[in-house]
Amino acid sequence: MGVFKISILKKIAVTTRKSIKLIVLIFLSAIILLALVVLFYNPTYEVSLNGEVIGFTSNKSKLQERINDYTSGNEEENVAFIQVDAMPTYKLCLLKKDINTNDDEIYSKVTENGTPYYKYYAITDDKKEKFYVSSFKEAEKVIEKLEDKDSANQDELGIVEKYDKKIKKFTSVEKCVAKLYEEKPVVVYSSNAYSSGSSSGYVSLGINLINPISGTITSRYGSNDSVRDHTHAGIDIGAPTGTSIKAAAAGTVTFAGWSGGYGYCVKLDHGNGVTTVYAHCSQLLVSSGQSVSQGSIIAKVGSTGNSTGPHLHLEVRKNGITYNPQNYVY
Repeated sequence: MGVFKISILKKIAVTTRKSIKLIVLIFLSAIILLALVVLFYNPTYEVSLNGEVIGFTSNKSKLQERINDYTSGNEEENVAFIQVDAMPTYKLCLLKKDINTNDDEIYSKVTENGTPYYKYYAITDDKKEKFYVSSFKEAEKVIEKLEDKDSANQDELGIVEKYDKKIKKFTSVEKCVAKLYEEKPVVVYSSNAYSSGSSSGYVSLGINLINPISGTITSRYGSNDSVRDHTHAGIDIGAPTGTSIKAAAAGTVTFAGWSGGYGYCVKLDHGNGVTTVYAHCSQLLVSSGQSVSQGSIIAKVGSTGNSTGPHLHLEVRKNGITYNPQNYVY
């Protein structure tokens, strides 16, 4: 029995020695193979475009960053981005050391058919594109200068961000202002046009108006108070802040927002050239383009803009000319 055990132990030892020799041999072979690979090959990336191999690069990140910089449009003024047909794909591989990478050639093939898209800004009047400038800052300057000049069309002006394959011809800020400026219509008053309850200067509106609020008239049409540098183009009705303002007639909101000395203001178009204006509001409850019914609550009384206290400034216009609101309300 003892001899049998010794024989088994010897067999185990012999097998173990053979296994160790085999492991060592495999390890040495792997090292030699790795050394041969390092000696004759470089780890690199195979680059394909639309399924076709177009070259090799040793630095995938650097090459892709270069392509991304091109497509971002940073290399050309007013270019928002550049569209390429396809982006390359990368596959890790081993490349013989006698074969060179070709990053420049790859870059050229990817970008050769790039289509630039230009970014610029259109200045609109009544939603129609009139002039183009290269930056939003220039567009803002045009609008600001026209507001400072109290251009008749200031409420119809806008700025639209544009993208196109072809760059537009840009116009200077000064020329835009000169071309877009519109002088406000001159209001001609008769000698009695401003007297309380007078019907002088009356024109038929073709619609019936209701009082927008209840309150006391604190400034009449045509007055020249010290608080303003121009003849009063409407009437002021004093009322507490927050008082609801009703639409004098059914119509469409053409403007709802801040408008210089008017403060927060709503303008309604009633058709047939008739518009009404509600100024110095503390809160606006409608938005441009919205349709409202006669009597709908459109805003709240306030004292915003050129105002010395809470009140509603009401104007009635036909074809751009103001008329005494007291010919139609109050």
